[in-house]
Amino acid sequence: MMLERTGLSKRTYAQVEKGVPTVSMAAYAMALNALGLSRNLALLADPARDEAGLLIETENLPKRVRRTKSS
Repeated sequence: MMLERTGLSKRTYAQVEKGVPTVSMAAYAMALNALGLSRNLALLADPARDEAGLLIETENLPKRVRRTKSS
C-alpha cells in the first residue's frame, strides 16, 4: 500500500525504512507525504530557523564600519 502511495520501488522504500543516507531527499519526502507528515518539511530549509548558520553569519559581519569621506 505504501509503495502505491509513494510511487517508490520496493527496494527504495525498504532503504527509506532503514534510514539509508544515500537515498534521495525526494524519496523521504514522498514517504512523509504518504504518511501525512509533510507539513513541516518546508521548515528544514528555513534559514531563519538555522541557529548555527545565523551565529556564523553574525560573527562574519564587519566589526567596524568607517564612513567614506565625501568630496
